Amino acid sequence: MKDFTERSSTPVSSPLSPTPVNDSALRLFELITTSWVSAAVGAAELGIADVMSQTPTPVDQIAKRVGADTDALGRLLRACADLDLVAETSTGVFTLTELGAALRTDSPHSMRGYARWLNSPAERSTMGHLADAVRTGGPVFEAVHGAPVWTYMRAHPESAALFDQGMTDISAQLTRTLSREYDFGDSRLLIDVGGGKGRLLSLILQTHPHLRGVLYDRPEVVDDVDPALTQGALAQRCRVEGGDFLTSVPTGGDTYLLASVIHNWNDEDSTRILTHCRHAMAPQGRVLLAEILMPEEPAAARTAKFMDLSMLVHCDGRQRTRAEFTALLDRSGLRLNRIVPCSGVSVVEAVAA
Repeated sequence: MKDFTERSSTPVSSPLSPTPVNDSALRLFELITTSWVSAAVGAAELGIADVMSQTPTPVDQIAKRVGADTDALGRLLRACADLDLVAETSTGVFTLTELGAALRTDSPHSMRGYARWLNSPAERSTMGHLADAVRTGGPVFEAVHGAPVWTYMRAHPESAALFDQGMTDISAQLTRTLSREYDFGDSRLLIDVGGGKGRLLSLILQTHPHLRGVLYDRPEVVDDVDPALTQGALAQRCRVEGGDFLTSVPTGGDTYLLASVIHNWNDEDSTRILTHCRHAMAPQGRVLLAEILMPEEPAAARTAKFMDLSMLVHCDGRQRTRAEFTALLDRSGLRLNRIVPCSGVSVVEAVAA
């Protein structure tokens, strides 16, 4: 009897034959299981990177430091070595790589908060209903959690804190280059609308000593801001205000910055926010939207396209094209002046119409 496990160039038609592995199926398998990769990175929840360094350390010592099972942690680190987050220098002995160091809490490039948020129950359960959002054309967060996303955050402070830290991480890393690559030379008073904990504003003020700043966000957010804004030299050049930008924004600024804010809102609410900025800004003022632009033509802008799906599921927001930003600004009494590409995001610069 023929051994059907033998390799043969002749197709075998017997029903006992194994089905040949298909390249498309393998590729789909890789795509389908990317959630496993995200979960492995999301184990940053354990604080593993915080107790590791470039010094080779046995897994049992790491497990003791983070309060984990030695065998299970070894299996996790073995997988993370394939992601270049750690390196296994000998059996059961690991070091932290440069990439993995960005999962440390104290890293200037830290993405730990974002990894924790994307793997939180609130986030995972929401994205699991993407198909429902596509069927209905609107966000599913309320259907999944019983309240719209911002209402839910106010009622669940632990989730809100995790979300805020995640957004601080991703916004800071995507937008940090605009402090150097956008010309703030003509600005004097910068209002950071929806600026979270103030990490970006702190960086901009440090880079541009002539600037004064106002950090403006929800009261519960600005109760715990970046200490750099409230202590030391920057405290003399910055004030912190709590409020609701759907109702009003601080007046008198010549530059209003909304970094990764407008993509969270539908056109109606975005128009309201931008109109408040238009009415509040000083004569010859400008509004800056730091966003990841959706390309006008099909292109490899993968980040924009998948972030757009996240906006669809969560909050009825969207990533917008240049034409869509132009129309949005027109409805808000503003005019698109130019778009300044930066390393992480683009700055959509608008002036009074």
